[in-house]
Amino acid sequence: MRRTGRMIFCLAMAVVLSAGGSLWMLKPEAKNTVNGTVQASSLKREGAGSKIAAKGAKSRGDFKIALDAGHQRYANSGTEPVGPGSSVKKMKVAGGASGTATKTPEYKLTLKVAKKLKKILMARGYQVYMVRSTNNVNISNKQRAVRANKSGADIYIRIHADASASSSVRGASMLYPSASNAYVKRLSKPSKKLSDYILKSYCKKTGIKSRGLIKRDDLTGTNWSKIPVTLIEMGFLSNASEDRFMNKSANQEKMASGIADGVDDYFGF
Repeated sequence: MRRTGRMIFCLAMAVVLSAGGSLWMLKPEAKNTVNGTVQASSLKREGAGSKIAAKGAKSRGDFKIALDAGHQRYANSGTEPVGPGSSVKKMKVAGGASGTATKTPEYKLTLKVAKKLKKILMARGYQVYMVRSTNNVNISNKQRAVRANKSGADIYIRIHADASASSSVRGASMLYPSASNAYVKRLSKPSKKLSDYILKSYCKKTGIKSRGLIKRDDLTGTNWSKIPVTLIEMGFLSNASEDRFMNKSANQEKMASGIADGVDDYFGF
């Protein structure tokens, strides 16, 4: 009987192996287990991969994000066309706002957030292009858009902070070109989509209230863009509470993370 049992077992194994070794194909599924339970990290990775595959999305490494930290140390009062072929001209770079409580100039705040955002995006796998990495530069708004275009980026995010004559005004908003924009109307739809995703995730992450999406067709840095573009007004430096909030490093991490979450949503990750 023992000899007969061995023969039956060997015959069964031969059948399994001839069928393509399906018995052994079960082993990889048992990886990342503890006491027979599949680890959550493994499921999370598989789930995320399936979602991306289902949407036909590429990996994050296939996308490049252009970041422009608004303003610079010194304003440039020279003028340039507001858009390609326009006879209307605007100041190349305005001086920007300053915090009513912290006295921090906008150009310093925007660069701090942009650098944190770059770090987060790169950690997630994206490629990142920084229009400027220092404050002592002289780059006009047109030049910023041209640099973003030439960088090969897929989207262009302009980072700013707001100001108002009323110290009680507060909140974040996103500025994008309208469908009737004389220069970049074809970019309106994707730019609005990008703006919507970023604003929702930014406000959720930071707790800053949303002032909504705003159509703007008079922004030089937007009108010279050739890729989906949005400008985020992160909050009001003229509001003491938001000024203090935005100028705390821990909060800047939240701000950058919120923007990055919006980028993920836009690309479908």
